[in-house]
Parts: sequence; C-alpha cells; structure tokens
Amino acid sequence: GSGGFRKRKHDNFPHGQRREEKENVNPPSALMSSFKSFQLELDTRHDKYERLVKLSRDITIESKRTIFLLHRFTSAPNGEEILSESEVKLDAVRRKIKQVAQELIGEDMYQFHRAISPGLQEYVEAVSFQYFIKTRSLISVEEINKQLIFTAEDREETTNMTSNSHDKEPHTWSLKITPVDYLLGVADLTGELMRLCISSVGNGDIDTPFELSQFLRQIYDGFTFIGNTGPYEVSKKLYTLKQSLAKVENACYTLKVRGSEIPKHMLADVFSTKTELIDQEEGLP
Repeated sequence: GSGGFRKRKHDNFPHGQRREEKENVNPPSALMSSFKSFQLELDTRHDKYERLVKLSRDITIESKRTIFLLHRFTSAPNGEEILSESEVKLDAVRRKIKQVAQELIGEDMYQFHRAISPGLQEYVEAVSFQYFIKTRSLISVEEINKQLIFTAEDREETTNMTSNSHDKEPHTWSLKITPVDYLLGVADLTGELMRLCISSVGNGDIDTPFELSQFLRQIYDGFTFIGNTGPYEVSKKLYTLKQSLAKVENACYTLKVRGSEIPKHMLADVFSTKTELIDQEEGLP
C-alpha cells in the first residue's frame, strides 16, 4: 500500500544456493559428455591441422631457396659447391618433413593432405631440379620416397622422449609423396628448366637448350597420356607446361637458324624478348 519495493520470493536465497539447486535439477547427461568429447577431439584435430599448415609453409620457403640456389649452377665457377650447399638445404627441408611425419603418426594422411600438399609439391620440384642437374634425367617417386624414411637415432630425440612414449611410438617414420603431388611438382619443374635454358644460353652454353627441349618434350608427351582423365590440378598445369616447352623450342630454333649471326652475349636478350612476345600472343600477364 505504501508503494515500496516489493521483494520476490527467490531473493531471500543466496545466489550460490540457487546455482547449486539448478545444477542438481539438470545434472550432466551422457549426451553432454559426448559433445564435450567431440569438442575436444575437433579442437585437437584443428590444432594439428594448423601446425601442419605452418610446417608446409616452412617447407615451401626452404624449397624455393634451394631452387634459387640451383639456378646459380650455370654461372658459378665451381658447380660442386652449389650442389653440396643445395644438399644441405634439402636436408633441412627433410627435417621439416620428418616433423610432418611425426604429426601424422596414427592419422589418416588424406584427412590432412590439403594442409601439406603445397609444401610437398615444392619439395618435389626442388629435388627433381637438383637431380636433373646432376644426372640429366627425371627422378622417380620411389626414389623420392626412399629419402623420406626417418629414424629416431638422434640423441636429442631419444632424450626428449619419455619411457612410455618411447615404447608406444615407432622408431621409424615415413611420409610418402602421393602421385598427384609428384605430378604437380614435375609440372612446376618445367618452368624452372625453361629458366635454366635461358640462363645457360646467356652463359654461352649452347648444348643445354637442346637437351632441355628433348627432355621437356618427353615430359609433355607423358602428361598428354593422362589428359583429362587425371585430377583437375594436373590438367590445369598442362597449359603452363606447354608454354614452357614452346619457349625452349623457340630458343633452340633461334640457336639453330640464327646462332651464327647473333653474338653469344646477346642471345639471352633475344630469347627474353621472344618470350615476352609469346606471352603477349597467348594473353598471359
């Protein structure tokens, strides 16, 4: 009647007591426990996916640096030093790939394939480029996979492992390059071989462009057998491969027809201008 503030019934109880009564009314059910376990599993898988993405980015960066180093092979006075330095860089890349293999122990690789595929493609490109410089041939996927078998023989790894984890985890890790990653890496290799052709001509090497032309023709013939039956990424790279082959063949044509007319120190300039004209005709940026 006085118009004062009117207290509600439950205001007489402390807040902590009301919360306890509410939890007692709705105890955690089996369904909520299942959802919490699902949440933990998804968070763990997402964290692993992000770690693999970072490792793949590091593998890509180090592989690109190795490719840039190998391009100095034609102009370096001592090519053996370049090859030995590239081997050191590739060993560092393999250590990163070993971490990827350790992350994938007990997991289905294809569930995380999109996270690691860019790095593996770049690694295939770097390894095949080094192998071509050494042997003038294409490395096989079996030979690449032989280099990706790792053992836990380092003292740091064995000391960091606990006794329980040492018993559970195997002593050998391996990571296999999928056929699609291998094909995409080889397709990217053709662009590096085209650049090697131009740089070798600029250094006065006339024989390398003809070797590269025959080698790229064999790779192109192999990709044409796949055609549209293979994965979409492989068929999409076939156009770039064709452009690299056309540029190398154009360089060989210029050497054969006008090689005696143009001085050797000007051949690289002629090839670069012809390459720009080919890109403009094809509508490439």
